[in-house]
Amino acid sequence: MSHQHISHDGMDHGGMDHGDMDHGGDQCSMNMLFTWSSKNLCIVFSQWHVKGPVSLILSLLAIVALTAGYEWVRSLSRKYEQSLAARLQAFSASRPTGSSPADESDSLLTAGKDARLALERQSVVIKAAFYALQIFYSFFIMLLFMTYNGWVMLAVAVGAFVGYILFSPSSSSTKTMACH
Repeated sequence: MSHQHISHDGMDHGGMDHGDMDHGGDQCSMNMLFTWSSKNLCIVFSQWHVKGPVSLILSLLAIVALTAGYEWVRSLSRKYEQSLAARLQAFSASRPTGSSPADESDSLLTAGKDARLALERQSVVIKAAFYALQIFYSFFIMLLFMTYNGWVMLAVAVGAFVGYILFSPSSSSTKTMACH
């Protein structure tokens, strides 16, 4: 149904206040299709607005660093878990064999068990913090990728490459990458 025959000439549009909307050409564009354009590109936040070639290059370098940082956090998490396993193994190795319950070492065993339990409880909190940080980080990287900008996508891939080389050369590269 066409409404071309309706004239709006006599209507007063002066009362239609559009508030603080900026109608200039410097707005963020939100692409829902793949693009290589960096015109009005905003990366995750409206404050991270690419306005020229220099800000694009600096943004891409920041994205490479952020994405490489994700591999660094994963590496720290792996190192913590290896260190924890060694410390827990030390508790098991220090247990005396053949001691009787009436031994004076019984109180030392109890103290060792308490220390081990405290370490295990502390490790759960630390591992949960690492996990939460990795989830946050991975979803942030997903948001970067969802700009649908080819340059940003390449920067994410380059950052993953650099991060893997710097922080994970001895770990398996066959891990899955489904948001986290």
